[in-house]
Amino acid sequence: MTIMPIVVTGATGQLGRLTVEALLRRGTPAADIIATGRDIAGIKDLADRGITVRRADFADTDGLAEAFAGADRLLLISASVPVGERVANHRRVIDAAASAGVSLVAYTSTTHADTATTVIGATHRETEEYLRGSGIPSVLLRNGWYLENYTSQLPQILQNGAVAGAAGEGRISAASRADYAEAAAVVLTAEGHTGAVYELGGDESFPLAELAAAISAAAGKQVTYADLPVADFARVLAAAGLPAELAEVLADADRGMNRGEMYTDSGALRRLIGRPPVTLAEALSAALRH
Repeated sequence: MTIMPIVVTGATGQLGRLTVEALLRRGTPAADIIATGRDIAGIKDLADRGITVRRADFADTDGLAEAFAGADRLLLISASVPVGERVANHRRVIDAAASAGVSLVAYTSTTHADTATTVIGATHRETEEYLRGSGIPSVLLRNGWYLENYTSQLPQILQNGAVAGAAGEGRISAASRADYAEAAAVVLTAEGHTGAVYELGGDESFPLAELAAAISAAAGKQVTYADLPVADFARVLAAAGLPAELAEVLADADRGMNRGEMYTDSGALRRLIGRPPVTLAEALSAALRH
């Protein structure tokens, strides 16, 4: 099977960079990868390795057309912009991909995007619908929560002795960014995935009380889970320095978790990457070593 260049949007971000590395590991020639981002200074090292690096700002229609020129497949990593701007940004990317004659778009959505009640879920659902209506063959990678959303907070969690949240007893099927990136690389380089909708998450799920217990076991320090009303959790996040809108979006995501919207037992991630995904215990152990 011959695939012409693969575009990775958001290659300046963590998931995009990991996907580029996964493509290389899977044998994709550097010359067949186009890494794009808003500030390409951060991926100059990819150009040094033979990868084509192009600037792609989701708000710049003309620039997107230039960035996608000659591409065959494209990974649309959902934009890290204010929620109100996301769908318009995604639509511009899809339109540019259609104009470029891209044969497949893989989109990183969220678990149960078709039924999710969260603000984030709504942006993914609208994007999925637009992509479906575009006529471009597609794959939906409905990524669950990142384990890194918790491991990156370990210093503060251990300092406070608590995990704060508003997810109640909702189970979360989190996985590592690297595993989600590996899954993206698989669908971009193999046949048989067109039209698929993959609900992706770790093999193990956990409520936040179990997360706190796992941190306690890994760190040897007692950590508890403080379950808060959604509005109170948003205030806690804002007090910690997050912009008010982002704090409300993240607290709303916890509300969705409480409803089971971040849970999946599909096993699709394990099947795509051909091995068990990284577990919570493994992720915590690795994070505490660094």
